[in-house]
This record gives sequence, structure tokens and C-alpha cells, in this order.
Amino acid sequence: MTFSIVAYCPKTSTLGVAVATASIAVGNRVPHVKANIGAIATQAKTNIEYGIKGLKLLELGFSPKTVLESLLKEDSRREERQVIIVDAHGRTAAFTGRKTIEWKGHYVGENYAVAGNMLIGREVIKAMTKAFEESENEELAERLLKALEAGQEAGGDKRGKTSSALKVYGQNGKFIDLRVDFHENPVEELRRIFKAYVKWFK
Repeated sequence: MTFSIVAYCPKTSTLGVAVATASIAVGNRVPHVKANIGAIATQAKTNIEYGIKGLKLLELGFSPKTVLESLLKEDSRREERQVIIVDAHGRTAAFTGRKTIEWKGHYVGENYAVAGNMLIGREVIKAMTKAFEESENEELAERLLKALEAGQEAGGDKRGKTSSALKVYGQNGKFIDLRVDFHENPVEELRRIFKAYVKWFK
């Protein structure tokens, strides 16, 4: 149904999320970010409270692992959820419920996590991971977008493509919050908007 990445850049203390899916307006429910606190992607049978409450718990000082355990414990439909979390220390946590649809899975790396469900196959996650790690010298927003592009090029959501989003928040209050709510090529359109955004605000 969806593929996403959350990440923290220790060089710039920046946090972000990038996501794409076959359903409409993914940016209004899946990505959640708060500067100096953390980033969360909550997907599959999306429970928006995972993002809202998750960030509040991170802000109180709980680790991503503890936050995830708390969210899952309170949710009777936890096996229908998929969630990835990173905090402002680079700590991560991830969960893919048994009732999410194949192909499904996640990967946790240093300062980032990737997840997807209802995908063409595991190659989507592998491509995203490779793209993110190979662009380590670039700014976080660019790395997240490259990971999303790689995931789409590898096949992405097996149902098709409709929407995408990119959220990045920096320590100094700088932020990027871009969405493509309904488009036949949402990841390509997100790149086009990102280029315009960078040119406008450089």
C-alpha cells in the first residue's frame, strides 16, 4: 500500500520523512515530524494517533523502542499496522503487523528506517536503502527524495501510484513540507515541486 523512510541527520540535527502510495493524499496522515524530537511514518491500516501520540512520548524523553511498545500495547488492531520511528538521537524502532498485506517488511539502518507494504517485492526496500546510504554526503531532504525515487523505480506499490509527501524539519526552525495529493506520477511531481521550492527559497 505504501513505502516510506524516516531519518535523522546527525551533521545538521535534521529529521524527516518521505512517503509514496497508491491512495490519495498520503501527506495528511502518514508522515509526522517535530523538530528536535523525532519523525514517524504510520501506515498500512493507518492509525494517525501513532504519529500524534508517538511524537508526544518522544518529547517526554522515551526511546523509540519504548514509544513503539506503548503504542502497540494500546492498539487492539496492532497487527494491521506498520510504523517506523527515529528520534533526535538517531535511535530507531520499526514494526510490521502480521495482517498487513504482502509484500511487506521493514529495514532499520544507522539513523534511519524504511518500511513498505503491498509492494511489488522486497527489492523496493533494498533500493531505497541503497539510495539513502549512497547519498550520505547530501542534505537530508535530497537523500529522502532519492530513496523514494529508488523505491518507485524498483516497482513501488503494486496497486499503482497516486500521492507522495516530503517533510523535513531542522534544528533552527527551517522546514520543508511538500505534498502531492493526487497525480499520475506523484514521486516525479514531488521532485519537480522540490526543485522549485529549493530554487525559490535558496
